[in-house]
Amino acid sequence: MTKNEAPNIITVSDKGQIVIPQSIREKLGIKPRNKLLIYNYQDAIILKKLEMPDFTKELEEIYRKIDGKIAKYGELSDQDIDEIIQKFRKQKSSGS
Repeated sequence: MTKNEAPNIITVSDKGQIVIPQSIREKLGIKPRNKLLIYNYQDAIILKKLEMPDFTKELEEIYRKIDGKIAKYGELSDQDIDEIIQKFRKQKSSGS
């Protein structure tokens, strides 16, 4: 909360649910189905928006690489495919 921000009071439902005020959701870009990390710190509850990677794009990139190898060399073995995936993961983790 910034200096000029007024605090919000919310109510916990019978199911333990809370509603995050719209102004906070908009400010943080929280949309339906977003993941939040929750933990307690002393007498406070802390929520943090999690940025989840888009696995669809990563899978499409892997499939393109595999399809390219198949087009060039013919069918690939399971070991060949595993090597492509491991190489992709290594490049991804090194930031290349």
